[in-house]
Amino acid sequence: MNASVIGAPTLVEASAARARPVVLVPACNRMMGHHAFHVAGKKYVDAVRLAGCQPLIVPTAELHNQDELDALLDLADGVLLTGSASNVHPRHFGEDVHDHALPLDPARDDWTLALIPRVLARGIPLFAICRGFQETNVALGGSLHQAVQEVPGQHDHRAAAGASAEVQYGLAHDVNLVPGGMLERTLGIGHIRVNSVHGQGLNRLAPGLAVEARAPDGLVEAFTMERAMGFNLGVQWHPEWQAASNPVSLRLFEAFGVACAAFRDRHRVPHQDPDR
Repeated sequence: MNASVIGAPTLVEASAARARPVVLVPACNRMMGHHAFHVAGKKYVDAVRLAGCQPLIVPTAELHNQDELDALLDLADGVLLTGSASNVHPRHFGEDVHDHALPLDPARDDWTLALIPRVLARGIPLFAICRGFQETNVALGGSLHQAVQEVPGQHDHRAAAGASAEVQYGLAHDVNLVPGGMLERTLGIGHIRVNSVHGQGLNRLAPGLAVEARAPDGLVEAFTMERAMGFNLGVQWHPEWQAASNPVSLRLFEAFGVACAAFRDRHRVPHQDPDR
């Protein structure tokens, strides 16, 4: 005799419901000695766990292999695009390199710029931070200032060179949230104070993106794609830095985690037949 209760979830279904949402964290590419490595910052992995999700660091996909990109996205309940020491190559928005001393990561560019539209089209929750914020804008047709500090009317948004991480990632300036925007609704306040560790910044906003916050000099600090099916948020600052002790960061990662769990529940857990 089958002892299972009619209408109750099966063991597989219950396990899927309990499983933490899987968040893809695309890796950067680094040479260490004579060898190439895929790397991701621990603070981003920790922040994904803080959101209640399971981080999965993924290497650069083979762009000629559409099946590999789709297979990775089939695993995803969310995607977190990290910051990085490297900049998006300006060839992706029609410019030459302004400062050849700054690091680039063309392998990351090639696959994340292809990944981002697919993530949004599928409605997979997307949280894009610093470099991820910039590459999202570029992937969707926008452009960047390669040196914000050289643009008339803009402030210097870079961190103090040679300072400790605690100083570099300390709160640096206010950010004004757009009234009625997704970010203001999520946080319940009109302005926040953030860190600032970037030399590049948004120039031309990509079509379809809506500004969610600006720095005092008017530089875009956050955006969303209003017409996307799922949660998506790009921020220029680093909410992952000491996120567990920052109420604003906690709220942002909580919102991301809730969205990832909702995506998982819609796509991973079979729906029960009410007449079963």
